Amino acid sequence: MTESVAVHAVELTDVAATKVRSLLAQEGRDDLALRVAVQPGGCSGLMYQLYFDERQLDGDLVREFGDVRVVVDQMSAPYLDGATIDFADSIDRQGFTIDNPNAAGSCACGDSFH
Repeated sequence: MTESVAVHAVELTDVAATKVRSLLAQEGRDDLALRVAVQPGGCSGLMYQLYFDERQLDGDLVREFGDVRVVVDQMSAPYLDGATIDFADSIDRQGFTIDNPNAAGSCACGDSFH
C-alpha cells in the first residue's frame, strides 16, 4: 500500500524554481523544501512567509516541481489556493513575488494582504 501525499494548488514558475535551486546549491543542501505560509501581521492583516525548511509537519501539503519541493501548512492552504510564486529580478524589484487570486487587497509595500 502506498502512502498518499496531500498536494496544494500553489504554482511555482520555472524562473522561481531555478532561483530556489540556485539558493539551495549555495547552501550546499538538497534536503530543504520551500515553505510558504500565511501569518497574521502587516498593515493589511496577513503576511506571506517564504523560507527553507527541513521539517515536514503533520498536515503539510506538498507539491514537487522537478527537484524543488514546495510545502504549505494546512492552515495557510486556503489562503494560497491558486497562488503563483515567481521571482523578479529587475531594477525596481528583486525577490520572490506571490500573485494570489484570494487577496482582496494589499498594502502599498506589497508585503501584506487581506
